[in-house]
Amino acid sequence: MNKKLAAALSGGAVLVLALSGCSSDDSDKKVKDWAKTFCDQAQPQIKKITDANAAIEKQTADESKPVDVQKTDSAAFQQISDAYKSLADSLNKAGVPPVKDGDKTQQEAAKELTASSASYADLKKKVDALDTGDQAKFADGLKGVADQLNTISKSSDDALKKLESGDLGKAMQKQPGCQKQTASAPSSASPAAGGDASKQASPSGSASQGAKPSESAKPSGSGKPSESAKPSDSAKPSSSASGE
Repeated sequence: MNKKLAAALSGGAVLVLALSGCSSDDSDKKVKDWAKTFCDQAQPQIKKITDANAAIEKQTADESKPVDVQKTDSAAFQQISDAYKSLADSLNKAGVPPVKDGDKTQQEAAKELTASSASYADLKKKVDALDTGDQAKFADGLKGVADQLNTISKSSDDALKKLESGDLGKAMQKQPGCQKQTASAPSSASPAAGGDASKQASPSGSASQGAKPSESAKPSGSGKPSESAKPSDSAKPSSSASGE
């Protein structure tokens, strides 16, 4: 069942860029400076989303116990929520992007990142409330969480996409902080030291690339998010966690 969370995360958007191709023309210096300022601050947050997604994906084995799945998912959702909030703060601190309609683009993207943070915080509360003593009830509850995650991941990401488009997106893509990252091991989202180390994952997200709440940001996010911040979406519900 936790695999459904990982699969849902892969549809989320996080501020991790997966733009195709690079422009041969240099971006305006102001645009490049803005992109560097934002991406340098965003890098550690995108990494947190990647690690959280990887931790959730790791906890998809059939032998995973409900209590372990709950601890991992709860910690991961909290980590993703905090990361999205920090991304929104970083976006505001970077100032208005020096592009057409930059003020509107910044405000809409920050609003979406903040909303993603709140959504993942809500998912954490729901996971914490699941009954791990009854596998059938736990599986049903986890399915509800996965369904909600799906809704979050599939929500409109127009604001983030606009931020990642045009000259601004090209400039951001060239910054290491906004590029694809791999998960570290052990993952900081793992509740048990050394026990739930994350695997390398490709969180995508449009920052997505991130996130299953369990990958890639994005939402996208965050991000949701990992690819940029999303874990793979190849999954079926785990028999042990689902009780099926």
